[in-house]
Order: sequence, then C-alpha cells, then structure tokens
Amino acid sequence: MGNHKTEKFIEVYQSLNKDNLFLLDDIYHQDIVFQDPLHQISGLTELTDYFSGLYSNLSYCKFIISDAISTDDKAFVYWTMQYAHPKLNGAQQISVAGHSYLRFAGEKIINHRDYFDVGALLYRHIPLLGSVIKYIDKRAVQS
Repeated sequence: MGNHKTEKFIEVYQSLNKDNLFLLDDIYHQDIVFQDPLHQISGLTELTDYFSGLYSNLSYCKFIISDAISTDDKAFVYWTMQYAHPKLNGAQQISVAGHSYLRFAGEKIINHRDYFDVGALLYRHIPLLGSVIKYIDKRAVQS
C-alpha cells in the first residue's frame, strides 16, 4: 500500500483512541502543521490537545483506510471515518469519506492536510441545520 512511514501512520490511526494519544509522538514532527476544513493547528502539543478534546466528546471513532499512495516524502491516504457523537444523528454512527495529504521530514510527518465534506461530517447531523441543508441539497438537484 505504501512505504514504511505511511504504513506506520495507518497503523497508528487505525488503533487511535483517547487512551493512547502518546502514539501521535511516533508519527508527527514537533513542528507539525495540521489542517482540515475546520481547523489549522501548529505543533505536536496543540495537535495532541485537539485529539484529546475530539476523542473525549465522541462515543467512538475509528478510521478505515481504503488506499494509500506514497513516495519518499509524500503520501495520500484515503479513508472512511466512522464515529458517533451523543448529540448528533440520534447518537447513531456517522460515516464520512475523506483523504489526507501527508508530507514527511525524515521519518515524521511535518504537514498533514485532511480533505472531507464538512456537511457529511457535521452540519447535516445538527437537528435544525441538517434539515435546512438537506432541503437545499434537494432543491439544487431539482433545478
């Protein structure tokens, strides 16, 4: 699927939970810059704090990796995130497809950027807002 650095990233992400966030030290550089459609985070300490908050608010969260393409210093990893949040979607599982662009400095990731549909991740599952977004989606298709 990828080189050993990418495989290590996949292994960590597939086992990550609130009790083993120390594993982030194994894959991320101290000066990591992490971006997704909702956040930009600089530094390993801040990233660990972000993950800690994320995992403590979720009933569960897991990543299913479907593919990875890598070179010596870059990788693209394709995944589906499955999670449940007590206040979203009636606390039922939500699945979101996305991918990550990783850039390595030596053995560790210095830049991690996630791409995914924020509506599928979050907005469609907020009770009132979700209804509005589903209505807009439906109208856009009918036009």
